[in-house]
Amino acid sequence: MERYFKRRFASTTSSSDNVGSSSSRDVDISRDVDSSKESELQDILANLIADPGLRPQMLDYDPNIRDEVRRAYPQKGPCQPKDHTFPQTDLSGYDRRFNVKWFDEFDWLEYSISKDVAFCLYCYLFKSNFRIGQGCSDAFTEMGFRNWKKKDKIRQHVGPVGSVHNQSRQYCVDLMNQKQHIRTILIKQSEQARIDYRICLTASLDCVRFLLRQGLPFRGHDESDTSSNKGNYLELLQFLADHDEKVKAVVLENAPGNLKLIAPTIQKDLVNACATETIKKIINDMDGAFFSLLVDESRDVSVKEQMAVVFRYVDKSGM
Repeated sequence: MERYFKRRFASTTSSSDNVGSSSSRDVDISRDVDSSKESELQDILANLIADPGLRPQMLDYDPNIRDEVRRAYPQKGPCQPKDHTFPQTDLSGYDRRFNVKWFDEFDWLEYSISKDVAFCLYCYLFKSNFRIGQGCSDAFTEMGFRNWKKKDKIRQHVGPVGSVHNQSRQYCVDLMNQKQHIRTILIKQSEQARIDYRICLTASLDCVRFLLRQGLPFRGHDESDTSSNKGNYLELLQFLADHDEKVKAVVLENAPGNLKLIAPTIQKDLVNACATETIKKIINDMDGAFFSLLVDESRDVSVKEQMAVVFRYVDKSGM
């Protein structure tokens, strides 16, 4: 057990001293975390990898800094080594190589000197916003394109107006447009309003994470104000409010009428957000490794089949 839990020794100080010191330690830790994240971001931005064949995938970056990294690459510009001597490759008996004129025709096109393949800057930055099966391809993002005799494939990658490439390009334009950026919009709000919303959202997410981890239902049969049991989500949120004055001041009846974060659709949005991030994390941890699925069904008292799925895999660290 000592491998997983550290021993806790009794302190000689009084409980009141412990409360005061723990509060100050929490503030110091929070500041240290923010400082370390800012330092990490500055280090990443100062050492951006120009060669698209050597870059980490966008999902490998922390979600809190992805937009900053995404904004840095367009500012730096696509990797287009026009003075490079492109090597020739034997394709169907003919020597072919990358044509430097393609850079002028396709402003998003990038070339990897290390791998002798072409990539798409916009799709690299925003491909993670799309689900598998929405037209996403690894040809211009992970594997790279090198069929130099088929220039039409590059045009096909662009596709129609609603293609993944064009949507990714629009995402990039919106991100670079500071007037439309979410951070600029939030600045227009008062500092206190943003703090209150963050506290409310954090409390709601804490409830969602707890219920998901324990496999408990969210909704109640009667969620009205006069109900003695409004369901696990609302009751847990009320429990947090009763034990934290900061939370109580911004949730439930003290929250704005259009920002309570308790509607069924909002609950589903929070659950879907947790599920999406969990799936991304699992896929990233697997890194193409083998996995196993255990599936079982049993009939409950309502004579309905209930299915349970167990997903097992070994991550990059061998865990």
